[in-house]
Amino acid sequence: MFRRGRIILVLMALVVTINLANLAVRQSYDGPGALGVTKNVVVPPGGIMAVAATLARAGVIRYRLVFEMAAWITRDQGPLRAGEYRFIAHGSLRRVLHTLRFGPVVQHKATIPEGLTSTQIAAIINALPRATGHIAPPPEGSVLPQTYDYTYHTARSAILARMQRAMRKALATAWAHRAAGLPLTSPDQAVTLASIVQLETPIAAELPLIAGVYENRLERHMKLQADPTVIFAVTHGQATALTHRVDDHDLAIDSPYNTYRHHGLPPGPIAAPGITAIDAVLHPATTDDLYFVATGTGGHAFSRSFKGQLANIARYQARTLRHP
Repeated sequence: MFRRGRIILVLMALVVTINLANLAVRQSYDGPGALGVTKNVVVPPGGIMAVAATLARAGVIRYRLVFEMAAWITRDQGPLRAGEYRFIAHGSLRRVLHTLRFGPVVQHKATIPEGLTSTQIAAIINALPRATGHIAPPPEGSVLPQTYDYTYHTARSAILARMQRAMRKALATAWAHRAAGLPLTSPDQAVTLASIVQLETPIAAELPLIAGVYENRLERHMKLQADPTVIFAVTHGQATALTHRVDDHDLAIDSPYNTYRHHGLPPGPIAAPGITAIDAVLHPATTDDLYFVATGTGGHAFSRSFKGQLANIARYQARTLRHP
């Protein structure tokens, strides 16, 4: 009889303990959490105990056992998913569990500006945080400059492949809707010319004007005489600017990319043009201009004749002397 009474007491104590623990978990369920500031945490694959250990180390939860019990009690809501998640400051256990079950994984951003060489683009991709692997510089002009989202542990090669698919898709669409009568015979030629136009001006409104000038020169079998192609040749495609103005020594470089020495387009793109530059090349401004020169204020002065070009150069040089 005495032994039976002890068993009953033990069972009652066990029930009370379980109920108290359950009450503690439920009281903690909606209360403010331990995390002082919002942070991203990578949750690796594993069971409830492994997840609890990760969150405890990151400071997201205070007590592993309480989290484990809460996750077990609410297990019918769904499994805990692996991935990188953003946990808000002082988020409750309810919020933490909801994030792990239903929240979006963290999206990182990879931004490729217009007008970069493939070497520069590869450097950006290889420096992306939370991505894996290493890439070599892609073919020049094969990447579409824009911002791309990616998640934790995405291969850099996969990110690059998306950028290249985006370029192929955008180029195919743009080429299909090109203006008639262009002196360009292929999408590749459009990218090559667009890369030159992209590097000539930071002003979007000027892109069709500069494209018009270059296409007029192509139609007349004139040399393009584009400084960006010379810079590409001088730097072997490593940069889009020199530490000095393009000079006679640069213009004399023996390279198929030197459009001061060779007629027509260079062998390929010299940078990654944006879709705006591509559209400008495929829909150039209607103009008779054959020349342009930088004004020194960010824009360009255009002219139809070499005489007009010389006058614009003299005007720009005089302005430079007045405002060195």
